[in-house]
Amino acid sequence: MKKLFVIALLAATFVAFYAFGFDQYLTLDGVKDAVAQFQQIYQEHPILVLAIFFLIYVIATAASFPGAAFLTLAAGAMFGLVVGVIVVSFASTLGATLAFLASRYVLRTSIEARFGDRLKVINDGLERDGAFYLFTLRMVPAVPFFVINLVMGLTRIRTFTYAWISQIGMLLGTAVYVNAGTQLASLESAGGIFTPTVLGSFALLGIAPWIAKAIINVIKRRKVYEGYTKPASFDRNMIVIGAGAAGLVSAYIAAQVKAKVTLVEAHRMGGDCLNTGCVPSKALIKSGRVAAMIRKADHYGLKATAPEIPFKQVIARVKHVIKAIEPHDSVERYTDLGVDVVQGYATVIDPWTVEIALNNGDTQRLTTRSIVIASGAEPFVPPLKGIETSGYLTSDTMWDAFEKLDEVPRRIAVLGGGPIGCEIAQAMARLGSAVTQVEMADRLLVREDDEVSKAAQHALEEAGVKVLTGHTAKSVDDIDGTRALVVEKNGSQVSIPYDALIIAVGRKARLSGYGLEELGIDTAGTVVTDDFLATKFPNIFAAGDVAGPFQFTHTASHQAWFASVNALFGQVKKFKADYRVIPAVTYLDPEIARVGINEREARDRGIDYEVTRYDLDDLDRAIAESETAGFVKVITPAGKDTILGATIVGNHAGELLAEYTLAMKHKLGLNKILGTIHPYPTMAEANKFAAGEWKKAHKPEKLLGFVERYHTWRRG
Repeated sequence: MKKLFVIALLAATFVAFYAFGFDQYLTLDGVKDAVAQFQQIYQEHPILVLAIFFLIYVIATAASFPGAAFLTLAAGAMFGLVVGVIVVSFASTLGATLAFLASRYVLRTSIEARFGDRLKVINDGLERDGAFYLFTLRMVPAVPFFVINLVMGLTRIRTFTYAWISQIGMLLGTAVYVNAGTQLASLESAGGIFTPTVLGSFALLGIAPWIAKAIINVIKRRKVYEGYTKPASFDRNMIVIGAGAAGLVSAYIAAQVKAKVTLVEAHRMGGDCLNTGCVPSKALIKSGRVAAMIRKADHYGLKATAPEIPFKQVIARVKHVIKAIEPHDSVERYTDLGVDVVQGYATVIDPWTVEIALNNGDTQRLTTRSIVIASGAEPFVPPLKGIETSGYLTSDTMWDAFEKLDEVPRRIAVLGGGPIGCEIAQAMARLGSAVTQVEMADRLLVREDDEVSKAAQHALEEAGVKVLTGHTAKSVDDIDGTRALVVEKNGSQVSIPYDALIIAVGRKARLSGYGLEELGIDTAGTVVTDDFLATKFPNIFAAGDVAGPFQFTHTASHQAWFASVNALFGQVKKFKADYRVIPAVTYLDPEIARVGINEREARDRGIDYEVTRYDLDDLDRAIAESETAGFVKVITPAGKDTILGATIVGNHAGELLAEYTLAMKHKLGLNKILGTIHPYPTMAEANKFAAGEWKKAHKPEKLLGFVERYHTWRRG
C-alpha cells in the first residue's frame, strides 16, 4: 500500500506539473523568460532583491536544505560573476555558521547519533592538523558541506575560527559554480551549450576539486617542510631502512625499475622472518609433528613408539633450514640485483638525508629523494615484577639459547595465547617438554570464533600442553634456585616452576633510534601513515610491522609494493594500500587459516549473514590420511554466494585458504568454486564441497517441484 501511495503521489505531481503549465520552465525559452523577468525586478530594486536572495541562501544553508549548488548557479545567472561570488560567499559562511551553532547548542544528541562515525574522523583530523583540517575539507570536501557544518559544531573549534576558515575555504568552489551560472544565463540557443566558453565552465566544475587538491598539497608541503633545506641534487632515488620482508621487497622493486637505491640493515638480512620467526618456527613445528606421528604410528597400521629426541640435532636442523633459505635474502643477491646494501644503523637527519653508522665504525651520509622505513617489530615484554632477572626468552632469543642445550628444557612456561605462543607450546610439548601455557583472556586466539579457539585448545592439550586461560601473570619468583611464573585467577595464585620461560604476548614496532622523534613523525604504537603509506612528510614512507595494522610477512611484502611505487612515482600516480583481502594462518596441527571476516565479526558488525560449513571427517582424502579433524566455514551475505570470509581448521588449511583468498580478491562467489574441477582425492575438494553445501541450502524448491512433475509426465 505504501508503494502504491508513493506511485500515485508521483503520478499526481507529474499531471499537476503539466496541468498548471510549469513545463514551460523546462525549456530554454522558458528559463530565459524567467531570468529576464527577474533581472528587470533586480534592476528596479537591486538592494531588496539581493537582501531577499541573501536571506533565502542563509536559511537554506543554516537549515541544511539540499539545493545550495542550484542557488549558487542561480546567483551567477542573476547577478553576474563578481556580485554573485560576493553574495554567495558571505551568505554561505553565515548559513554554515548558524548550522554550526545550532549543532553545538541545540542538536548535539541527534547529530552525534546520526553522524558519530564522521564526527570521530573529523575530531581525529582536527587533533592532528588543527584548523588546517577544516580548510582542507572546505577546499576538497570529503563529506558534504551540510555534514561538515553539523559535525563541526560538536568539536572544540572556536566559532570565529570556523567562520573565517569556511569563508576562505569555500571561495574557490563558490567562484567556479557562480561562473557556470553566468554562462548558463548567456545561452541564446540549445546549441550554445557546445561553445568553448560554456563547455569550459562546466569542465571547470569537474576539475575544480583537483585544482583545490593541488593547492592543498602545495600548502601542506610548504608547511611540513618549513625549516628544512631541500638539496639541489640527490645521491639516491630511495633509501630503505631495514632488510626484513618489507625492506627487501621495497629495494627489489626500486632496483627493477632502475632507481638508485640503498638498503640499510644493522643486523642480519632477511629480518625476523628468516632468522627468528617464520622460517625457524616452521622448521621446529615440522620436527614436533614428526615426533607426534611416531607416537601415533598405530593410526597408520604401524607400530607406535616413543621417539628419541636429540634436541641439539633438532635445533641444528632449524639452523640448517635458515642457512638454506638465506641466499634468497643475502647481500650478494641484492647487490647483483643492483641494490647498494649497507650494513649499519640508519638515522634520518632531515626529510632528504640519512646518516649511517657503519658496522665497521665509519659514518656515511646520503641524500635521497625518498625514504622507506621498514624497521620491523620486536617482542613485547610485560613489566612483571622479577622479569629482568627471570632469564626469559622470546621468539627472537630462544633459538640461540636452545642451540646451547643438549636436551630439551624439561619444564617450559609459555606466556601468551596468540599464534606465536600456541605454535611454540605445541611444538615444544611434542618434542618432550612439560609445557604450561598461560593466557589472560578466557580463551586462546581471541580474534577467532569460539569453536576455533576450542579446536586450538584441544590440539594443544592433546599434545600434552597444560592450558591456563583466564590467568593473569603477576610476577616471576626465584625461591631456592627454582624460578617460577606466578599467575592469578579469581584471587587465587598459582606458581608455575620452569626451566625456560618464553614470553609471547605480542610484538611492538621498532620506532626508536631512527630519528623519527626528532623529525616529529607521528607514532601511535606504529608509524602513522596515510592511505598511501606516507608519513607527515610526503617523501618518507613506512611499510611492514613498523607501519601496521597487520604483523604478517606477506602483508609487509604487500605494503612494500605500495610504499616503494608511491615513493618513486607518486608525483605521477599514487596507489592506496589495499587491505581488503588479508589471509592469516596459525601453524598449529591442525592448522587454522582465515581470510576476511569470521562469524563473530559478522555478528558484531550487524551483518545479515549465513554460515556454510563442511566437516573434514566427510572428505575422502582426509579419511585416507587419518586427518579428519577440522572444518571449512564460509561467511556469506544472506541469500548470496559472495564470500565475506572463510575459516579453515585442518591439515594444510593454509594451502586450502588460497582458493578463497583468490576468490575474494577477484569477486568470485561460491558458485564459481563449485563449478571448478578439483582433482580427486585432494584436501582442496573440501572447498568445492563447502560450496556444494551452500548450493544445497539454496536449491530452488519450487522449480524442482515443476521438474519432478515434468519427469513424471515424461514417464507416462
